[in-house]
Amino acid sequence: MDPGNVATNFAAGATTGYMLLWVVVAASLVAILVQFQAAKLGIATGKSLPALCRERFTRSGNLLLWAQAEIVVLATDVAEFTGAAIGMGLLFGMPVALSAAVTAVVSLLLLELRRRGRTRPFELMSTAALILVGAGIGYDIVCVGHQSASGFAGGLAPDFAGAHSLILAMGIVGATVMPHAIYLHSGIVQGRGWTPEAARRRPSVVRRALRTDCLLGLGAATLVNTSMIAFGVGLAAATGGAWTGDLVGAHAELTSRIGGAAALAFAVALLSSGVSSCGVGTLAGDIVMRGFLGRRLPLHLRRLVTMAPAVLVLVLGVPVTKLLILSQVIISLGVPVALFLLIGFCRDRQLMGPLVNTPLTTRLAGCAGAVVAALGCCLPLTLL
Repeated sequence: MDPGNVATNFAAGATTGYMLLWVVVAASLVAILVQFQAAKLGIATGKSLPALCRERFTRSGNLLLWAQAEIVVLATDVAEFTGAAIGMGLLFGMPVALSAAVTAVVSLLLLELRRRGRTRPFELMSTAALILVGAGIGYDIVCVGHQSASGFAGGLAPDFAGAHSLILAMGIVGATVMPHAIYLHSGIVQGRGWTPEAARRRPSVVRRALRTDCLLGLGAATLVNTSMIAFGVGLAAATGGAWTGDLVGAHAELTSRIGGAAALAFAVALLSSGVSSCGVGTLAGDIVMRGFLGRRLPLHLRRLVTMAPAVLVLVLGVPVTKLLILSQVIISLGVPVALFLLIGFCRDRQLMGPLVNTPLTTRLAGCAGAVVAALGCCLPLTLL
């Protein structure tokens, strides 16, 4: 749950109503499916997805895979940092430069916590941040009103309305399925104590534990994402359509039309979304480089490098919401690559052992990857 989710879902609700609600639900189901497979792969092999690619593909092939994955990671880091800095500025009234500096310090501290192996506090912090996002958005939904049961129901029917809705749909897919998280999850799941030997001895226990983990975590995220769509619809209605999804504008509209408490809840939710995802892109980038190339950069150096574009964007005053949506569209283009790699390994019985995919799982994941790839191919055509 990061600022990319906030930007794409708000913009979707504000400009298309409930039309893209089905995309949120479908992308969430795909996310549960692929994260379950990523965790299985990491446990069954004891290796990350990029590391397995380095073992089985040519050097040139791994260079191409690494390059596209690094683009995804950079887009992720930009979204995380930019959203957190905007939330910091809105909540505490800081100027842009100061909020960027404070966000940088907080980001590095959280990354150090994770780097030192303090996984449990890191997870608890992320969980608390997700709860704050949900609580803030939930409060604002009550404040803005204008919810519609028939609108919710209608939004579950697949539909598009031109290039704008397709761009938003791709952004939602990128923000929800998160290819960088596929690489990351396959690499860090071993830290939870599962080993290939344990998977071979008790495959049913492993499957059940992973299924529960993915359903609970991503199920909660699905509720928050759908709530963001509803909030976007409600605030747009409250402003007579004047608000079209801009994050800074949302805070201003809530302050003037609803009240300070609603604006405060929004700022806390936006900041929490950035905090909950802080370092995810950096950790994913470390696993990507180590896996595909067998090399690595110090985590703090990587974080400083990836923060630089976001700081530049904030200082130059580039429209933040449009940037966040664009970053999620870029991320979505990496979904089919990660998904097809994952399917190829998870269907290999010799590699996966008792955790191998069932034929149904492989078919479902393959269809999901094909649909996202087709949408990505259609995207440039709609923009012509």
